[in-house]
Order: sequence, then C-alpha cells, then structure tokens
Amino acid sequence: MTSFTRQILIGLAIGIAAGILLGEDARFFRYAVDGFIRLLQMTVLPYIAVSLVADIGSLDGTKARNLFLRVGALSMLLWILALAAVFLMPLAFPLIQSASFFSTTLIESRPPFDFVSLYIPSNPFHSLANNIVPAVVLFSSLLGIALIGIDRKERLIEVLLVMERTLARVNRMVARLTPYGLLAIAAYTVGTANMEQLARVKVYLIAYSAMALFLTLWVLPGLVACLTGIPAWQVINRTRDALITAFITADLFIVLPVLIDRSKDLLREHGLPEEEAGSPPDIIVPAFYNFPHAAKLLSLSFILFAAWYSETVLNPADYPRLAFTGIATLMGSINVAIPFLLDLLHIPADTFNLFLATGVVNSRFGTLTSAMYMIVLALAGSYVLTGNLRYSPSRVLRYALMTAGLAALTLVGLTVTLRSLGTTGYDKDQVALGMRFLWPPKQAAAVLPGLPEEPLPLPPQGSSLLEAVRTRGRLRVCYPPEYAAPYSFVNLSGELVGFDMEMAHALSSELGVALEFAPIPRDNQPEILDAGRCDLIMGGMVVTAQRASRMVLSPPYLYETLAFIVPDNRRTEFSSAEMIRAGKGLQVAVPNLPGVTELVRREFPKLQIVTVKDVGFLSGQLPGVDALVWTAERGCFLTLLHPAFSVAVPQPVRIQFALAYPVARHDLEFARFLGTWIDLKQKDGTIQALYNYWILGQPPRG
Repeated sequence: MTSFTRQILIGLAIGIAAGILLGEDARFFRYAVDGFIRLLQMTVLPYIAVSLVADIGSLDGTKARNLFLRVGALSMLLWILALAAVFLMPLAFPLIQSASFFSTTLIESRPPFDFVSLYIPSNPFHSLANNIVPAVVLFSSLLGIALIGIDRKERLIEVLLVMERTLARVNRMVARLTPYGLLAIAAYTVGTANMEQLARVKVYLIAYSAMALFLTLWVLPGLVACLTGIPAWQVINRTRDALITAFITADLFIVLPVLIDRSKDLLREHGLPEEEAGSPPDIIVPAFYNFPHAAKLLSLSFILFAAWYSETVLNPADYPRLAFTGIATLMGSINVAIPFLLDLLHIPADTFNLFLATGVVNSRFGTLTSAMYMIVLALAGSYVLTGNLRYSPSRVLRYALMTAGLAALTLVGLTVTLRSLGTTGYDKDQVALGMRFLWPPKQAAAVLPGLPEEPLPLPPQGSSLLEAVRTRGRLRVCYPPEYAAPYSFVNLSGELVGFDMEMAHALSSELGVALEFAPIPRDNQPEILDAGRCDLIMGGMVVTAQRASRMVLSPPYLYETLAFIVPDNRRTEFSSAEMIRAGKGLQVAVPNLPGVTELVRREFPKLQIVTVKDVGFLSGQLPGVDALVWTAERGCFLTLLHPAFSVAVPQPVRIQFALAYPVARHDLEFARFLGTWIDLKQKDGTIQALYNYWILGQPPRG
C-alpha cells in the first residue's frame, strides 16, 4: 500500500468518525466539499477538449475509423456484461407488497428530452462555460476530425499536446489534496444521511452495491486479463487511488485524467508501444465518455426494482425493450431517462422518488464501476486499436466459467441476505393508520359519538359566530366520518387525527377555547350548518358550485388533483388522457359530488359513469368497473390501505379541486376571519408542514 493510499484511507476514517460524532452539525463541511469538487472539475473539461482535438487530429483516416469501429465493438461487449448484471439482480429480490404516499411527481409534467441541445452545440463557448460535456465532446471531436486532412498541422498539434500535459499536471497537483477532500466528503455524507429514507429501499441498495462490486472487482478487470494478459489484481492495485476517489466523490468526470495516466502507466509496464501520434487512452477515454457507461447501465436495474416494489408484472418482451430503449435514452440525462422508462413499462411514476433517495449511496457504487469501465476501455481498447489483442480460447473459457460461478455465488448470497432482512412483510397500511399528530395538542378534544340534535347557542344580536365561540368557550367542528383520510380518520390508537383535525386543534388553541368534534352525515350538510348544530366543517371538503351556492365557505387552503384509482397493472392505461379517450367500454365510478360527473364526462365523453357514495370499488364491490375517480392526494392514502391499486393522473389533463371550510349560519365575518387565519398559517409554514406530513408522508423532523 502506497503512502498516498494510506493517507486517503486515514482521511476517510477520520471523516466517517467526524460525521458520526457531529451528525447534522457536519453540514459545515459542505463548504470544503464544494471547494474540493470544484478544484477537481476545474481542468477536466479543458483537458478533454484539448486532448480530443490534439489526439484525433494527429491520426490519419484509417486510424480514426478503427478507433470507433474496434473500440465501439469493445464498448458493446461491456454493455452486454453490465446489462447481464442488471437482469440477474431481480432474481434475488424477495416477495413484497407496497404502495406510497402522494408525490408531487405524480402530477408534474416532465420536460421533454432535448437530444439536439445536449449533443449539438449552437455555441461551443456556451457549452464550455456551462459544462455541457456531450456538446463539448462533439465539437472537439469534429475539430480533431477536421484536422486529420489539414496540411502543416504539426505545430498546432504540438502546442495542443503541451497544453494537454500542462492541464494534466495541474490536475495531479490538485489530486494531492484528495485525502483532505475525501475527509470532508465522508464527514458531510455520514452526518447528513437520511437513514429512515435509506431503510425503505435497503433491498435495492444492497443488491445494487453487490452487483456493482461484482462488476468492479472481477467482471471488468477479469475481462482485461482475458484480452490483454494484464492481471486483474494489478489493474485494481494500480488504479485504487482513482477508484477510491471516484467512489467517495460520486463523480466520474473529475477522475478521468487520473484514470488515463494510470492506464498509460500499465500499458508501458506491459510493453505496449506508444503510438507516435499519442497514447490511445488519451483518445479513447474522452471519445467514449459520453456513451452510456456502467453507472448509467446499472441504473436500469432500478426499473426492475420499481416493478418489483410496485408489484408491476413485466412480460418477457419487456426486457429487450428495456435494454435497447434504455441505452438510447441514457445518452442524455439519467433523471429524464428513468421517468420515461417507468412510463414505458407501466410502472408507477411516483417510484422515481425512490430512485432519487437511493442515489445517495448507489451513485457512489455506480461511479466506482464506471471508473473501472473506463479503465477497461482504455486498456483493452488500446490493445484492440493497436492490433495487439492477446486472444486465447482457453483463457476466454476459463474467464467465462469463473464469471458464471461467481455470479451464481453472488446471487445466492444476495438472496439469503435479503430474505434474512425480513423485507417480505407489507406494513404501509399500519404506517398510515398509525399516524399521530405532528404536534401533539396541549389540550385533548372531546369527540362526540354523534351530532347533537339541539343547535349551539345563537350569537348575541349583531355579533358574529366568532364572538359566540369565544363567549361559550368551545368550538364544535364537524367532520365526515368516512373516506376523508388523510384529512380526518381514526388511527389505530382510536384517536381522531388527520390534516384538518390538526388544523382544528391549532384554530381552537389560538382562539383560546376548548374543542369538540362531531361526525356529520354527507347528506343535508347545508341544513345542519344553517341550524347551527356545528360551527364549521373540517375534513377535506371539496368546493363545488352547488356547495358554494348553499354554504358560506372560507377561502381555499389546499388544492387536490383529479385522478383515477386503478389496479396496479392498469396504471399506464389511465395515465394518458389520449388512451382513456380512445378506450372502448371503459366504466368508471364517480363520487356523488355535484359538478364532478360533468367534468369527467366533458374530458372523457366515451366513459361509462357509475355514481357512487363510497370507495367500495377497492373492496371488489363494483364488478365490471375499471377505475374509481378520486383525487390523487386521497387516492394515494387509500392505496396504502389497498396496495393492489395505484393512482393514475391522466396527462396532460390537470383538473384541480379547492378545499375549504364551510361555516355555520352563513356567517361572512367568521369566513373572513378564517381567510385571514389560513393566510397566516400559510405564511408561518404550518400548512406546508402538515402537508408534508399528512399528504406526502414525510417523517417529522427531530
């Protein structure tokens, strides 16, 4: 072990210990992390641009053609190996049933993938300034290709080669700070990690990490040994500093110059003559950097994980489609490709949030594998490009048999590990029904078994309902007893909880009065309010024109989005407005809310509508009905209780419903007060915090 490697490992150990001890206080390391990453990034893009122009430009036409044909064929072989790991991974997944809280990604329109802007620069200087790597690579490659046929180019190439060596030297100077930079990164990552979120996806984290290590430690370096004769252990040993840096920083781009240097050292040690026009790694690595590498290809395994997690059944034909479409879409942004592939294979779009959550860990293992992937391209590609490939059938057979055996052992180990973690039980229904108040109330509310017949005392002549509440010292809030979760429901402890129940506690506390809840039937609500049997209704009341004409309502405090609740395997069918409109004989259940039926019929005139009063569809009480019209926010909560169903928002249609609080006796002054109070709760973050907790399912901050 070199002294520099020892320094790196010591820095990592100190950083991890600091992160554990400091916890959230380790956030101050962020400044050192940002500074170190920026220093590493500083010379990489200029280095790639200069080396591409110089090294491609120094080639002749035949060598340039061989570069992309021969190394391109090698790259396809590496893709096949990475995809094999992707498709083997789900074999280790245990059986599971799952669902998730509402996510805003469910209703957001995704930006289209602009392939042209990413790869074809209208202004190369803008691409350089904004770190648009694919565009810079294409521009530099075109300059290098154009130089191939130019006379008297030697002086320019000589200058460019000097600049290339200068930039590489600067990068090596910055790399000396690696032990200190990795210390800061380790401390920040460990101290600020969201362990609860990572625990939700431990199956994927473990499986992904295992497959990434399998590729990094055997499959890829073993292929180098098979094709070149350079021992696999030596490949790992000579590049370990760069591999560790890639793993900790989760940034392949910044270690490219180091990978090129290490590759050239290995090639020289094993007697591969360096080309007069320049070393092959200087051309291969920048030229093939923008093609999908191992980290991007391994990310396709998330699609299979999401299908397993959401219980979406994939057909055999879906796997080749995922492979070919995945490679094409991964030419661009991975955060655009993954949602597209989820939709393509009819997998719930809200699982994309899990992909973002796993990125904290998996991006590091993926970058580690990608660094080894680039080393393989540089080493084996150099042998292929120079015609020095050392092909031996016996060596290839031995490599294939060892790889198959190690793959089987890896899968068996993964399967046993994942089964032992106890991941087969579904508990999201218990999580949802076990929710308690985000902020426990100081004074418990009285929950009446039924709505009293006698009205509350009238307010004094000329005064408002607000004054009557203060005078009597008690606020009576009515709530719908059924199908109002997560706004109001009874949890496993028998407590009446929910978004609006917590808002009611906040209101009574700020008014300085006691609070009581009473259930209100869905029929005759305007008459009940007119009679003064309760002060207001709270519990996710949707504003309709008919309700607004018969009751005085507060200003809206939240908005919900129309959606369909459907069986898991039909989510994609109902996620497209065009597919719904083209469908024949589709029958949907629509809640008995004035105006909702008209909206659904307006947008989807071919649908056959069945008016319902409850969600019996989820219990199989409506045979022949294909979907239930509900809101996306409530629908996601219901799917936690019925995980065989999913929520589908028909894109690009977006119909929203306002939620408000109806007040008793048409009291305009009380409604105006509620409007001011709602505005204050929005400004002080109360409504957002409750939304994050009750609707998005985010855990409370400690």
